[in-house]
Amino acid sequence: MQIEKTSEGSKLTLKVSGRLDTNTSPDLEAALKLDGVTNVVFDFTNLEYISSAGLRILLSTQKAMMACGGEMSVANPNAMVSGVFDMTGLSSVLRIV
Repeated sequence: MQIEKTSEGSKLTLKVSGRLDTNTSPDLEAALKLDGVTNVVFDFTNLEYISSAGLRILLSTQKAMMACGGEMSVANPNAMVSGVFDMTGLSSVLRIV
């Protein structure tokens, strides 16, 4: 998995490529420094696979953003990732753009 991290004021964008699973999720958690961040965007344009470990990170990040009055979104998920969101019911919980 590769992570390209961009900060712009209080907005943090994480472009994630490859596989987000049990082995790689600690890397994404380490990249999530939320001090002063009120808007997180996960760009999944090049994400090939997401497991429950990745879904847990999304949910915990969304919870943190809601607690501080911020927002989180998932951008450009492919059909496979969108299918996982649909099967788990997260497509109705997450903000997908």
